[in-house]
This record gives sequence, structure tokens and C-alpha cells, in this order.
Amino acid sequence: MKTGKVDVLLGLQWGDEGKGKIVDVLTPRYDVIARFQGGPNAGHTLEFEGQKYVLRSIPSGIFQGGKVNIIGNGVVLAPDLFMGEAKDLEKSGHPLSERLYISKKAHLIMPTHRVLDRALEAAKGDGKVGTTGKGIGPAYTDKTSRNGLRVGDILENFEEKYAQHKERHLKMLASMGWTDFDGFEEVEKTWLEGIEYMKNFRFVDSEHEINHILRDGKNLLCEGAQGTMLDVDFGSYPFVTSSNTISAGACTGLGIGPNKIGNVYGIMKAYCTRVGFGPFPTELFDETGEKLRDLGHEYGAVTGRERRCGWVDLIQLRYSIMINGVTELIMMKSDVLDDFDTIKACVAYELPDGTITEELPYEIIDVKPVYKEFKGWKTDMTGFTSEEQFPQEFKEYVAFIENFLETKIGVISIGPDRAQTIERNR
Repeated sequence: MKTGKVDVLLGLQWGDEGKGKIVDVLTPRYDVIARFQGGPNAGHTLEFEGQKYVLRSIPSGIFQGGKVNIIGNGVVLAPDLFMGEAKDLEKSGHPLSERLYISKKAHLIMPTHRVLDRALEAAKGDGKVGTTGKGIGPAYTDKTSRNGLRVGDILENFEEKYAQHKERHLKMLASMGWTDFDGFEEVEKTWLEGIEYMKNFRFVDSEHEINHILRDGKNLLCEGAQGTMLDVDFGSYPFVTSSNTISAGACTGLGIGPNKIGNVYGIMKAYCTRVGFGPFPTELFDETGEKLRDLGHEYGAVTGRERRCGWVDLIQLRYSIMINGVTELIMMKSDVLDDFDTIKACVAYELPDGTITEELPYEIIDVKPVYKEFKGWKTDMTGFTSEEQFPQEFKEYVAFIENFLETKIGVISIGPDRAQTIERNR
């Protein structure tokens, strides 16, 4: 009996690598697309046919008609934000209720989770991690402490369950001396409307649903949020998210056995960015960094925050490839580098004691990047349709990265539109 295949697509840096566009490009090859972790702090941006869409919780395969999209058990879901996102998509002509399933085991982000998020971040003072304030950390904390409220709870005695969880949160906030509840009643009202709206969708035991799909010979693409360096275990802790963003998270976030995983597509930018606080060895604080930000439109899709920009870090990428078992790289935003005279890539770190290493150390706060320089290609590649058109300098940059990382680059993006995608080595 033929069984379907499971491939995973995820970010290899600090998020914002361009996962949404690539999921949309790859979707025609799959029957089902599933999000396996994260919450509405994700912002997967897609552009096609002159329209721009930002997805926060809904899988990026939703634009391909007839495909099943699943929000997995590893996701934390905010009903009010989900409702707003879904209604916007429906207005643009993309019906959802028949093609989007929600795991009963996905946890709900409550309005009080957002208040807790603000209170806990404020309490950290100078040790802030740069949370988006959307309640994601506290929701995952409730999950791991066995106090979570789940999508399946909507189906029975929900008002009672919600009241109990809310009361527990309010007691926690009172013990912290927190009094800022400005706008809470309106948020809660919309949140409860979102709960009712969610009932229009099919709640499923996603682990059974997905494994039945595979037994039927259908193929699944698992979509991750954020990036490997934000993984709660392997990222730049404590400046990380609250879930496992790596490929192993697809197994726990969807209920898939590890022997089912086939290809792992790792997405990287041709340079590197980061949002919020935390170490970033190749960050640029000069005109070059500003130029990367401006040319790359490096502002958060959800938060609007400026992204910190720097050269590509091949030590960090090699680490991410190892952790995830990446089988193929996808390079995004190559066109952003079109107008630079010189381009750099970090090929080693100098540690505080002067030692040179090519492995990611326990702490990367005080490491200094060791760079290799490349001559820029000074060519507008945004209109190219095949890799034969690439300038020699860009080909050399790509070849060096492939050799250093010992992983092929199968897709190169040269612009935000779905059509600006070059597939190679196929």
C-alpha cells in the first residue's frame, strides 16, 4: 500500500526568512498543508496577482483551492485574531470553512494571557526578551504546567472552564501588583465572539486526521513559524520563542512519527535579520545595515518593528542545518544584494579569548564574526526567469555557500512575487 510523504519547511535563522511565499510556491505538490507550532506572532507574507497577504495563524497553503489546511496541536490560537484574519481572507474571495481544519488539542490564547505577557515582560526590566505581547509565552507556560485551555474545550462546558482559567490568571496578576487592564473588556468581548466564529470550522483530532491522510497516499507539507535560532531548546536562549521551531517540532506539533519525515526544506535569507532583543553576531550598525533594511523592506509583518540587519552567518546556518537535518536550502531575498559593491559572509567566530571556531558556542553574545568577502554582482536580477541569467559573481556566492554548508540550494527567490522564484538543481 502506497503511503503519502511528509516534508517539512522551516526557517533557519531568526525568523522572517520568507516561509509564507515558499509554502505557497510548493503547495501545488502537496494535498495538505499543516502549521505545527507558534502563534499569531508569526507573519507569513505572500504576494501574487498584485495583492499582498499576511497570515498569522492560518497555513500559507490556503490560497491554493481544494487543498486541506490544518492548524496543528502545537499551535497556540487567539480566537479574536484568528477571526479577523479569516474574515479578511474571506472578503478577498478565499473561502475557508471547507478547507481549514483546527486541532482540538491546539491551545487557546486567552485575553488574560496578553495581560500576563505585558506584566511578566515589565517585571524583567533590562532583561526583556522583546515579546510581541500577544500572550504566546503565557499560553505555552499554561500548556506545559498542565493548566491550558484547548480548542476541544469549546465543545463542552466552555463558559465554566473559561471562568476558572480567567480567575486563576487574575489572582496571578494581583499577586504581581499589576493593575493595567486598559481595554480588557473590549478585547474579551471580541475574543468571545471569536470563540463563536471558530465553531464554523471543523475541529479534528489532527493526529488521526493526518495519519489517515498519509495512509490514503496523500502528501503533507508541514509549515513552521519563526526560525531555528528562536527554538526554545536550541536557539539563542533566553531570547527565543516558547515552542520548538525545528523539524522535530513537526512530529510533536502534528502527531507524526519521525520515520514519516522525508525532505526538510530550510529557508534562509541571502543576508540575515533579527527582530527584538538578543545576540546577533553579524549585525551591522552602519549605512550598510540601513541599506539592507531599506532595500529588503525589513519591517515586521505583524508588529511593524524595524528588523536588525547583517551579513549572512554561515556558522549559524551550518548549526541549523545539523539540528534540522536539512536536505535542501531555499535562499530568499537574493535580489536585495543586487546593488552592493562588496558582500560578506561569516565563516568563523572569534571567541572572547581569541580562539577561532567554526562551531556555534553555548553563548554567542560576545563572539566576533570572521568574514569572507565577495565581489558584488551589481545586476538587477528581479526580472530573471532562469539561473542561466545569473551573473557570475552571484553564481560564485551561491556555490561558496553550498560548499561551505554541504547542502544544495534548490530554490532562489529574486523578489516578493510568486513568479520571482528560480528552481534549480532539479
